[in-house]
Amino acid sequence: MGEEIILIGDKVLIEPDSEEVQTEAGLYLPQGIKEKEKVWSGKVVKVGPGYPVFDPSSLEEESWLNQKEKPKYFPLQAKPEDRCVFLKDQAVEVKIKKKRCLIVPHSAILLLIRESSLEL
Repeated sequence: MGEEIILIGDKVLIEPDSEEVQTEAGLYLPQGIKEKEKVWSGKVVKVGPGYPVFDPSSLEEESWLNQKEKPKYFPLQAKPEDRCVFLKDQAVEVKIKKKRCLIVPHSAILLLIRESSLEL
């Protein structure tokens, strides 16, 4: 039986870019130099369902009886396979299948780069 990763709300799972930093001259800087940067980049692996949307019909009497409806969410802009730039200080590091990943709130993402499906 396999495991499934379920992100809650506005969370985004990101695989960060390699920490290996190379200068223009071809020198590799020691690990930890990138750790001091405030902004990182990476690839979006998975996204949560989005921001929960309030349903005013839930204010009716005995609304607990009608719990067959699924919650409604406002979807996120980030999609799997997008490249992104995000604020490092809001990221939480996790290891999933021995791979380093970061969980970031959608609001910490500053930029998305998505491959266009249009061929010019």
